[in-house]
Amino acid sequence: MKTVCGIDLGTQSCKVVLYDYETKKITASSQKAVELIAANDGTREQKAEWYQDALKACFDALPADEKKTAAAVGVSGHQHGFVPLDNGGRPLYNVKLWCDTSTVAECGDITKAAGGEAQIIARAGLPMRVGYTAPKVLWLKKHKPEAFSELAHILLPHDYINFLLTGEYAAEYGDASGTGLFDVRAREWSAWACGLIDEKVRSCLPRLVAPGAEAGTVSAEAAARYGISAGIPVAAGGGDNMMGAVGTGTVKDGFLTMSLGTSGTLYGYSDKPVIDPSGNLAAFCSSTGGWLPLLCTMNCTVASEEFRGLFGLDVQAFDKLAEKAPAGSDGVVLLPFFNGERTPNLPNGKASVNGISSANFKKENIARAALESAIFGMRIGMEGFEKLGFSAKEIRLIGGGAKSPLWQRIAANVLKVPVRVPSAAEAAAMGGAIQALWCLASSSAGPGKNIGSLVDQHVVLEGALIEPDPKTAQAYDEAYGVYSRYLEALSPLYK
Repeated sequence: MKTVCGIDLGTQSCKVVLYDYETKKITASSQKAVELIAANDGTREQKAEWYQDALKACFDALPADEKKTAAAVGVSGHQHGFVPLDNGGRPLYNVKLWCDTSTVAECGDITKAAGGEAQIIARAGLPMRVGYTAPKVLWLKKHKPEAFSELAHILLPHDYINFLLTGEYAAEYGDASGTGLFDVRAREWSAWACGLIDEKVRSCLPRLVAPGAEAGTVSAEAAARYGISAGIPVAAGGGDNMMGAVGTGTVKDGFLTMSLGTSGTLYGYSDKPVIDPSGNLAAFCSSTGGWLPLLCTMNCTVASEEFRGLFGLDVQAFDKLAEKAPAGSDGVVLLPFFNGERTPNLPNGKASVNGISSANFKKENIARAALESAIFGMRIGMEGFEKLGFSAKEIRLIGGGAKSPLWQRIAANVLKVPVRVPSAAEAAAMGGAIQALWCLASSSAGPGKNIGSLVDQHVVLEGALIEPDPKTAQAYDEAYGVYSRYLEALSPLYK
């Protein structure tokens, strides 16, 4: 048996898969939950030590003999997280996450220092939005000066997992492009952007490696700790969205991937940089050599989870309840900003249920409105893609919400694009495994040198397309118009 190992460090859990690239099957997998530190000021943090423990637990749960078959490793991790390390690679403070909105002031400080949002977009390719890594670094400087004085290495979560495996400090273009410290056009760290925070920041950033290259090899220490072979290559890796693109086959123009998880993302491959003047679509790089314009909302499955808990229902029962309501939820509209929001740019946003009357105040309408709100947020991104000339043929749907047949239909009808679901349950981990295969291509025993051909060989999509229904799509056009009016009316309260 010949396998590669895919690792996905998500916000809620760490997952590891072993993929047999000859039989094209996942032979073993494991998962370990990761806790979250949350506070009312928008703080959302984790401890780097928890990542170490979760990774160890995942590898311990895999069969010892199968782990030894892994010929390479590829790592996916949630984007934008700031892992601050000292000169010995020891964590200096908690990891501030993508969903942390406690850095609103720092975003404003950096934007002002740059001369305004238009100047940042012009020079670096994307605006300074809450959630990105750069304002987190400034936050550490302002609020934890002793830790900042010892700061020697700035890593992203996937970079940190690579460090645990190899002992090397490295980054790749895709995940790096989501830091706010990167020039997305030139694919290099931006000394100008770093200087907006502190002159030492540029020296703390890791070396950059190309997407198909290795970040290092598994160290003897890591081999003993995790039970895999020493000396095997660890691929460059990437952010969860970049690896999700690989794991869903979104490595060429015409296809979009939409992830319905705690956050919601909509992204597509481009051969050239896609700079959105509005800032709604982030001009990220891909982890395959191109670019990956991306919309991110901070509240996707959050609303359905909150109301599911309030109603005391499991996922299947909640979906069944929502099925009873018509498209548009009989006029009930939910703004789902439980965690503030990045797109639209409302970091101080709050959730609200609107349009309630004595006639439509029913659990089923609220349940369906929670599901619909996630896709209405994605439609903002779809409109952005269309304005920039990107015509989508198909959407590949991943994440926890992708398992819901109702959500699949809502997505097809709200966005008016056919939807397909990949067969691999963990697209980001699978993307890491495929990137590991790509990395192996540097040797004569490698399985192939073209990432596109590897994706074609190893990404399996389920069944037929879910096509939009014209009547339902029209109903959702009207419902989205109502959603947009509530959003426009209430947004000034949160700015």
